[in-house]
Amino acid sequence: MRPEYSLSRRSFLALSVALPVVSAAGKNIPVGLELYSVRDELKKDLTGTVRAVAKMGYQNVEFFAPYYQWTEAQAKDVRKLLDDLGITCLSTHNDSQSFENAGIQRAIDLNQIIGSKYIVLASAGRVKGLDGWKEVAERLNKASEKLQPLGMRTGYHNHQAEFKVIDGQRPIEVLAANTNKDVMLQLDVGTCIEAGSDPVAWIDRNPGRIRSIHCKDWSRDPNVGYKALFGEGVAPWKKIFEAAESTGGVEFYLIEQEGSRYPELETAEKCLAAFKKVHG
Repeated sequence: MRPEYSLSRRSFLALSVALPVVSAAGKNIPVGLELYSVRDELKKDLTGTVRAVAKMGYQNVEFFAPYYQWTEAQAKDVRKLLDDLGITCLSTHNDSQSFENAGIQRAIDLNQIIGSKYIVLASAGRVKGLDGWKEVAERLNKASEKLQPLGMRTGYHNHQAEFKVIDGQRPIEVLAANTNKDVMLQLDVGTCIEAGSDPVAWIDRNPGRIRSIHCKDWSRDPNVGYKALFGEGVAPWKKIFEAAESTGGVEFYLIEQEGSRYPELETAEKCLAAFKKVHG
């Protein structure tokens, strides 16, 4: 089984032994991989790539927007694969079509099949002014109302733009203030830092809402940027983990890598090893 799809930023070796377990120390918080990190490998061989990621010790994966093109049969095949490997998919990244009246039910159906709890809006598209961000917040609230009775949740994933001030306020603050508390604020650490914001302060100001964190680093070296592996950039990971687990309400971590000097799967393996050293 190999679901076929085209890839964009917005839109895995059989196992014969028990999988190694990697959890956030003392908290039993799953550590997963945002599969955009291995997007080229995923496009060539979804099954083999997910198997390889599980063998590394990842407990969770996050599929991104192209999953929306799967048939229900393909989604069922993916769910069987995850179950056979003993890993989960707790969230998916979605384009705006998953939040439209005509599209949200399809997103719900696919996420329920693969076992995902969170349908996350990964990009709001082009938004005009703070009033535009209030409209995005209302879209999230409407999705939340539809998902809550199903035992599911929605969330929003930030990029740089949400942390840049517009008319004296950051859009991410507008989203936090105008969405109900069930809407997860999925923190992308690297983009938050690049935009000049403090991820620890943001977590502390939003208790219980930072239920998922994209552990992506960032280097001030313009030749490196997001190609820095986990722990090679400027993110204060120990402080982030402390805040996330004491205040933020984190339920799962997701390592994300936009590219590096290594092949995709090697990058994912190195980042997980670095995560374990820093977090414990």
